[in-house]
Amino acid sequence: MSDHESLDTALMRALDTVIDPELRKPITEVGMVDSATVSEGVATVAVLLTIEGCPLKNTIEQDVREAALTVDGIEQVDVRIGYMSPEQRSELKKLLGHSSRANPFASPDSLTKVYAVVSGKGGVGKSSATANLAAAMASAGLKVGVVDADVHGFSIPGLLGITQPPTKLEEMILPPVVPLPEAQRQAWEKGHPHQDPGFIKVISIGMFVEGNQPIAWRGPMLHRALEQFLTDVYFGDLDVLLLDLPPGTGDIAISMAQLLPGAQLLLVSTPQVAAVDVAERAGTLSLQTEQKVAGIIENMSAMVMPDGSTMEVFGSGGGEVLSQRLRDALGYEVPLLGSVPLDVSLRSGGDAGVPVVWSAPDSPAGSAMQAVADRVLEQKRDLAGKALPLNF
Repeated sequence: MSDHESLDTALMRALDTVIDPELRKPITEVGMVDSATVSEGVATVAVLLTIEGCPLKNTIEQDVREAALTVDGIEQVDVRIGYMSPEQRSELKKLLGHSSRANPFASPDSLTKVYAVVSGKGGVGKSSATANLAAAMASAGLKVGVVDADVHGFSIPGLLGITQPPTKLEEMILPPVVPLPEAQRQAWEKGHPHQDPGFIKVISIGMFVEGNQPIAWRGPMLHRALEQFLTDVYFGDLDVLLLDLPPGTGDIAISMAQLLPGAQLLLVSTPQVAAVDVAERAGTLSLQTEQKVAGIIENMSAMVMPDGSTMEVFGSGGGEVLSQRLRDALGYEVPLLGSVPLDVSLRSGGDAGVPVVWSAPDSPAGSAMQAVADRVLEQKRDLAGKALPLNF
């Protein structure tokens, strides 16, 4: 083999390490490298982006340049950006195995654990809980998807700091990806040098409207929106899918049960009696939908004061009361997964678009949210009757 051939081969191996930020696959596997050659120390790499105006063009170009420069003998890199043809995009969709007519999470063979985060009343911190659960699970190395199903009150993009729009490939939508922050990524790579870090893929109706425009839709439109999020969006292989549902027992809750009958419910409530009463109704809806309530998250429990004392702004013990009531109503144990205190760091993290489990992991709310996520992940997955992806 000539030196020229060796450099070309080494360049392709280096490009194997470049991961497309949206597809989460090497660009060499998804047809994005049109050509890659080396001549007199200069690497010329032709990259095909999925669409013109790709929001991650600069990121991909920089990653290609950095990967190529790791090869001994390459001193300069010329990255030439092009775009896939309709035929190439069609081949990409086939390669990804995406079908807009199928809901992969409703398949009996799906290995993705699906949780719907629900509440009886609004304002109990359901969306904050969803964002922090997703962040904590991603920090544990999991591939997490989040569907912001609260169409009228969407807030997940802001809580996760997402400003990038989805990428649309005909009828397939590539959702924005939230990677681990630098500190969490470095900690993960130090402890797991041969395993990719986790991430969060997110879709929300808020990504398709201008500014702070309100959404005024009725039942059929809401059902169709949720259905499209589950069928048209390419999430890839996920470990966990979280859905942030609107409060109450209305259209979206019913549609979710129809589209994702295997989803389990995580019920969020404050300790306040009024909130617990309404949360109980949201939990007992599972008797009609035949879904399981996986546990209760008590939010806004006692606030720790500067002098170390606590103030029970919304009372105490509501989570335990709700757990007992649902056990009696449903006929099985519904555990209290944890109590998350009122904490300024939780609010400030949400305002900054960085969940508290990332921004202040040692704070009272950060450690409590992490503990809740750990308890959710400890629950066993039922693999009976499922086809496992084994190769012999």
